[in-house]
Amino acid sequence: MDHIALPTDFHRRLLTWIQQEQGLVRWSVLATAVGIAAGIGAIGFFWLLEQSTAIFLGHLVGYLPPAPFAEGNHPPLGSAVSWKLPLVVALGGLLSGLLVFSLAPEAEGHGTDAAIESFHFRDGKVRGRVIPVKVIASAITIGTGGSGGREGPTAQIAAGIGSLIAETLGLSPTDRRLLLATGMGAGIGAIFRAPLGGALLSAEILYLHDFEVEALFPALIASIVGYTIYSAWAGWEPIFGARPDLALTSWRELPAYGMLGLLCGLVGRIYATGFYTVQRLFGRLPLPRWAKPALGGLLVGGIGLVFPQVLGTGYGWVQLGMESSTALQFPIWLLLALPLLKILATALSIGSGGSGGIFGPGVVIGAFVGIAWWRLLDLVGGHAAASPAPYAIVGMMALFGSIAHAPLAVMLMVAEMTGNLSLLAPAMLAIGLASVVVGQQTIYRSQLPRRADSPAHRLQYTFPLLHGLSVRDAIQPAPLLLHGNTPLNDAARQLQVAHLPDALVIDEHGTLLGVVTLQEVHEAATHPDRGCVADITQAVHPLPATMPLDEALAVLLSRHRDWLPVIDATGTVLGILHADGILKTYRAASRRAVRQLHWMTSDRIMLEVTLPADSPLVGRAIRELSLPKHVLLIAVRRGGTLLLPRGETRLEAGDTITFVTERHHARTVLATFGLPEQALVTTLKESEL
Repeated sequence: MDHIALPTDFHRRLLTWIQQEQGLVRWSVLATAVGIAAGIGAIGFFWLLEQSTAIFLGHLVGYLPPAPFAEGNHPPLGSAVSWKLPLVVALGGLLSGLLVFSLAPEAEGHGTDAAIESFHFRDGKVRGRVIPVKVIASAITIGTGGSGGREGPTAQIAAGIGSLIAETLGLSPTDRRLLLATGMGAGIGAIFRAPLGGALLSAEILYLHDFEVEALFPALIASIVGYTIYSAWAGWEPIFGARPDLALTSWRELPAYGMLGLLCGLVGRIYATGFYTVQRLFGRLPLPRWAKPALGGLLVGGIGLVFPQVLGTGYGWVQLGMESSTALQFPIWLLLALPLLKILATALSIGSGGSGGIFGPGVVIGAFVGIAWWRLLDLVGGHAAASPAPYAIVGMMALFGSIAHAPLAVMLMVAEMTGNLSLLAPAMLAIGLASVVVGQQTIYRSQLPRRADSPAHRLQYTFPLLHGLSVRDAIQPAPLLLHGNTPLNDAARQLQVAHLPDALVIDEHGTLLGVVTLQEVHEAATHPDRGCVADITQAVHPLPATMPLDEALAVLLSRHRDWLPVIDATGTVLGILHADGILKTYRAASRRAVRQLHWMTSDRIMLEVTLPADSPLVGRAIRELSLPKHVLLIAVRRGGTLLLPRGETRLEAGDTITFVTERHHARTVLATFGLPEQALVTTLKESEL
């Protein structure tokens, strides 16, 4: 570790407050910082995307895609039919591929999925270089005509900034994950001008069937801050304009919306399957990874020569298609083909390794399905609205809300993007039926079924009692505290006498300054400019006494340490938290919990046995055991690790197993575990309740 420049007393106390305080005020401060970063990031990315589009498509090809209501509301300018178009889209893929795979390979593909993966599997960590790489690569990919959405890059940008804020402040992995999720929702809410939907998305999109409830409050704050900053620059109108005139006018329209939901579910499955099929095919190509986006871009450019609707984000074409006069001008075969063509173009652009989002294309595909369905109803004389706009809006919600497993968030986002809440009733019907068709399939492969399946919550669910215990319950006295003004020779002597490799350093008020090691003391003693311990103090991550034990254990694991100092709200050292102390505290809490079971009587006892190497249960999963019905297996301790037994847990020789059974069945249970009867007396004595 690097030597630290000790902060001023004010800065130290402020940092301590941020690290320890768990109330709404602290989260409001952190969420506001993330929201500011999300708003500024959305502005920067949108500006780069506009410049990229103007340079590559406008100047080189002579074509500009149509724009939605809030972004110019203009029809397509110029013609996309040019031999330059495939070359320009391929050039964009090449530049993006070179940038991504040489600097930050994790910026490949769609950013939202990368942020979800970081939440679950990387403790919410995002490398700092990913942010600028993602910004530039996505602006080039989409600006040259690649089919992608701008929400994915914005989500990864804001999520990365949230992660960096947490890392800079030394926050816990739990806080870092929440700030990452907060940034993700704030970024999407800002770029889509949909703050409520964006906030809800941060909690809903992480799982197939669950919510990250803790992310809701900071996400609401960050999303409204990001939206305010972005809209103050870009304007306050919904992207597709306010459409308060659209509403459900008759129950006879509901069957049509229900059928639209079934169609959207089917097309959603095609979207997910097609995207990842193309991604796998590109993965098998014998080409350098940086060259594959160029090939994908070349193919997209070829499609764009005939079907320019697939180029870029596609929002402008949705705006045009929402008007009946324009929708009626499109051939019916084209409207039926556009959803599939947009799926193919998105898979080629992003699945090949290009950088962009798949949220936006999913919304556009849903809108195309809705417009095509309106045309079919109009041809057969079905109960259709006078305008295709309601079907486009409901199609957006149903298709992507179902395949992303985020129905509530997407419904609200689309409602905010169109300024219309009156279509929520048919949208609920459509998205419900679409979700039935989609089933377990998802467009985001990093989503997990539930919180219990996420490594982010493994400690909370593996050791459920830890969440109800705090660091204060497991605190131990610090073996040695050194004052900052202690001479180095004295410090070395104290460490040697105590047989310690390191010790905490405090100031005259007992406030934590850091940690010092015996090796550092010996090395520094040879330098005349370093006379006391404060000169060589290193930073150390303190734990607040109020932190839940599962979060504290996660901090220990993430920092690869056996112990960390514990401080109070003023930064005063209270002691240390050691991994052994956590295990002892959990074991004691488990015993107390067993005693409190309402069915526990004097006829039931808790036994603790160690599995011998010759036990017939060694190597078998718990679900495979034929334990008597009167046996309740409580815990398995393996070495220094306490495991909450699951069906897939396989027993090993030396495991210490804790279970509850009836007293008169004790001998039978011991025989099941391969233990002799003479072990019964000792076992009963050690497990007295």
